[in-house]
Amino acid sequence: MIEIKHLYKSFEDKDVLQDINAVFENGKTNLIIGQSGSGKTVLMKNIVGLLDPTSGEILYDGRDFVAMSKREKVMLRREMGMIFQSAALFDSMSVLENVMFPLDMFSNKNYRERVKRAQECLERVNLKDAGNKYPGEISGGMQKRVAIARAIALEPKYLFCDEPNSGLDPKTSLVIDDLLHSITKDMEITTIINTHDMNSVMGIGENIIFIYKGQAAWTGNKDQIMTSTNKKLNDFIFASDLFKKVKEEMTGSK
Repeated sequence: MIEIKHLYKSFEDKDVLQDINAVFENGKTNLIIGQSGSGKTVLMKNIVGLLDPTSGEILYDGRDFVAMSKREKVMLRREMGMIFQSAALFDSMSVLENVMFPLDMFSNKNYRERVKRAQECLERVNLKDAGNKYPGEISGGMQKRVAIARAIALEPKYLFCDEPNSGLDPKTSLVIDDLLHSITKDMEITTIINTHDMNSVMGIGENIIFIYKGQAAWTGNKDQIMTSTNKKLNDFIFASDLFKKVKEEMTGSK
């Protein structure tokens, strides 16, 4: 579990995050949503340590990340897995070598054990026969699955995903969502997903925080969204006629 307490972040005289309080639960897909420029990316960067908050606490299972020494932060980052907006694979490495990369860097396993673990991760994302291929030889959706396999190679306690469905078609996005959801459950990890994808919100949004102009304007889950009376949230979620129609049908409102 990750807890955010009274988090502020300012750049010079501009307040980007203001008094953010949130709980990201273990074993659930936790989503950060909001318009471009709302502050959700800055929030994610603070949580993983790419930015230092102006004030506040970031607690990893009770451990205050902000107050840690540099060495302690390095150790904690070994408990994190990251999936970037672009798959961020190494083009010169095979799929198997890409998944092995964090194992080669941080694991004490011998070579045979590292290969076995990487193959297990590829099998988990249904790519067990793709190990000898290179990123340029596989589709964008397969690249994202390789990125997931690499992110879980070290069996992280915390998984961070920045727009994991960016650039993918709706069908492939569903595959990625299902994988992230099932891996979160199976490994009982704390997964945080930064997303614009409303299909993800409605599909796997077990715990959602909506950021509006640097503030936590709403928290809840995918079911509670359908009955929310928060105007800012509704304007964001139901901007499309499709989702507006779904809400009307579910709530009987026009």
